[in-house]
Amino acid sequence: MTASTLLLDDITLTYPDGEGRLTALDAVSLTVDAGTVTACVGPSGSGKSSLLAVAATLVTPDSGRVVVAGTDTTGLGPAEKAALRRTRLGIVFQQPNLLPSLTAAEQLQVMAHLAGRRPRAARDHALELLAAVGLADQAHRRPHQLSGGQRQRVNIARALMNEPAVLLVDEPTSALDHERGAAILDLLLSLTRDRGTATVLVTHDRAHLERMDAVVTMADGRLGAARATAG
Repeated sequence: MTASTLLLDDITLTYPDGEGRLTALDAVSLTVDAGTVTACVGPSGSGKSSLLAVAATLVTPDSGRVVVAGTDTTGLGPAEKAALRRTRLGIVFQQPNLLPSLTAAEQLQVMAHLAGRRPRAARDHALELLAAVGLADQAHRRPHQLSGGQRQRVNIARALMNEPAVLLVDEPTSALDHERGAAILDLLLSLTRDRGTATVLVTHDRAHLERMDAVVTMADGRLGAARATAG
């Protein structure tokens, strides 16, 4: 794992817009070190989701570089990017999107199966992660038997299943009340430090920004300079 685990270098991303192009990201650069959380804030439509999509290698920018744990993704094909996402990237979507027929432990084991891990080792690791997110006693429950906050915790544990270097988190507290949202942010901060991930957190919740390692603001596709916090 490199000291600067995620690097976005001079990223520009445009989309077709009638006869022209709409600029979603305009010369964006960002560095996130291992074991730190950088929060990204800004109004709807400012480019936050585009930034996450590019960092996750789900969208290829017009220009610029995305480097994940020392791997420059420029020029990688779809299969190579998919392999990188399985092994080096953890993505926490806004909605958990858990499979209704699977237990909490099985949600995580699916990720390990896709990465080719042995079933017994995968189950042991799944139970370890569920314990880490405070759900040791909920491993056998299916999504409909869990609260919204518990489902989001499963979502986070699932993203960590293959021990990613980079964790990308999209609005994890949007569907939760203040207390449960604060608990999820506590969990993300703790896991980032314990597991040494480079975490990017897109959020509208400004109440806890002072607890992040850095805060950046998106506006009209441009990214302001990172602002360090007291931590």
